[in-house]
Amino acid sequence: MAKIPVFYSFHFENDVMRVQQVRNIGSIEGNSPTTPNEWEQLKRTGKAAVENWINENMKYKRCVIVLIGTETYSRPWIKYEIEKAWNDGKALLGIYIHNLKCPRNGTSRKGKNPFDEFQLSDGRKLSSLVPCYDPNPANAYQDIASNIASWINEAIANKRN
Repeated sequence: MAKIPVFYSFHFENDVMRVQQVRNIGSIEGNSPTTPNEWEQLKRTGKAAVENWINENMKYKRCVIVLIGTETYSRPWIKYEIEKAWNDGKALLGIYIHNLKCPRNGTSRKGKNPFDEFQLSDGRKLSSLVPCYDPNPANAYQDIASNIASWINEAIANKRN
């Protein structure tokens, strides 16, 4: 089975260890992670440089997956990535990752749906069109591993034209 190229959107500081678990599932081809030092250095170079990095890394991806942690909904770069993905007609979906165990912090509190932060011209929220999956807390990793490929395929099949 061919790997599906995706772009992961997530709050680096809070969720990188949980995100690494999702990246390691192996059924998808995600963008290479930056290190904390690379991300901090990139942010210091200015808004245009960060936007360019996002744009280049998202360019050939078929789907954007927002990995939703406690503070994901409020992060400005995640908002930029969601808006860009939507405007570019990319498939979009969200996966709550609060029940994945971080080696440093364990599990965390469920975050708000970041797609609620966007209102369409007809008054609906983007969350009414973009699915968000909340894996079974008993074994969140296994639930994600078992379903992520079908979630991505469904998002691609139903993406905005």
